[in-house]
Amino acid sequence: MSKGKVCLAYSGGLDTSIILAWLLEQDYEVIAFLADVGQEEDFEAAREKALKIGATKFVVKDVRKEFVEELCFPAVQTNAIYENVYLLGTSLARPVIAKAQIQVAEEEGCFAVSHGCTGKGNDQVRFELAFYALKPDIKVIAPWRLPEFFNRFVGRKDLLDYAAEKNIPVAQTKAKPWSTDENLAHISYEAGILEDPDTTPPKDMWKLTVDPTDAPNTPEDFTVFFEKGIPTKIVYEGSKEVTEPVELFLTANAIARRNGVGRIDIVENRFIGIKSRGCYETPGLTILRSAHIDLEGLVLDREVRAIRDQFVTPTFARILYNGLYYSPEGDYTRALIAPSQVSVNGQVRCRAYKGSLQILGRSSETEKLYDATVASMDELTDFDPTDTSGFISINSIRIKKYGEQKLAKGGNW
Repeated sequence: MSKGKVCLAYSGGLDTSIILAWLLEQDYEVIAFLADVGQEEDFEAAREKALKIGATKFVVKDVRKEFVEELCFPAVQTNAIYENVYLLGTSLARPVIAKAQIQVAEEEGCFAVSHGCTGKGNDQVRFELAFYALKPDIKVIAPWRLPEFFNRFVGRKDLLDYAAEKNIPVAQTKAKPWSTDENLAHISYEAGILEDPDTTPPKDMWKLTVDPTDAPNTPEDFTVFFEKGIPTKIVYEGSKEVTEPVELFLTANAIARRNGVGRIDIVENRFIGIKSRGCYETPGLTILRSAHIDLEGLVLDREVRAIRDQFVTPTFARILYNGLYYSPEGDYTRALIAPSQVSVNGQVRCRAYKGSLQILGRSSETEKLYDATVASMDELTDFDPTDTSGFISINSIRIKKYGEQKLAKGGNW
């Protein structure tokens, strides 16, 4: 007798295929779910494999538009970055995947959801906190945290032996010993040989971007247009332009990929307290974020930018990384994004070349915080240089007192 329906986040890979077979062995009925977040994957092959193993149904949800508009663009607006390097590509996709999985679970009458996240990673936290926020009464089956599962499948050999026993086709190879996770914003590479942080990633590991040394010898120029901090248009190859959000993001990806832009190799601090080495390719998001940062220098008020940079940017990044998108602090922080971006309107001319991004210029027809005549060293206009004497005098009061105190104590600089 069936214990009930379970909606499994299924990728078609070894781990989730084993989990699918194991859930069936435990007398659960399984709905295999796959979210289309822009990964370059054979969805039909995944469907055939899931059904062959024994899933009752295979469901794909296309969430690319939601992913771009609700996660990637706000990340651009906030210049979101984790530990000064990571653009949160994996983290960004988790809220929309979790939301789609809960929708499928409800549509198919599932009492539980399941996933293939390991017990040491961030994703188990991201998915499960989202599940409980979206459907507080949902049951979560996390096999890699169940003793009866992880004691049975201690290593890769056990998984492969079980696959052979259950006639599950696998495509394991020792040629590329690392794991990947891909979506429209990025691809990650972890584990295997990359667990040694001093091991240089092999050239053929990188999937999305051309090696910078092999990139074209001619720079590629393009222009990114923004409205309220959101990318709204890219003009490239002279006169081609794109405005639809997903196509715009794909175009940004294509430009960056063919010019080798967007690679990083880091050791980061996971939410659960473990340090982890990861290699990431985040092509389009890298150039959109860089162009946005540059435009803000022209159009965003200094104090607004300072407050946003001190609170919203690091907080939003941490919320995304830690899986707290659906939370009180998540709602609050997202509400602070739009007010900071009212004036971020204009365009930025960029150049991609052999792994680097250069800003060629920026302009705005509507925002006038920058005044060339006021900034000019060759004109006085309505600026009176004598006013600066008073400005310096006021600001020096505190500095003088500190200097006197330090000298009185026998200190020196």
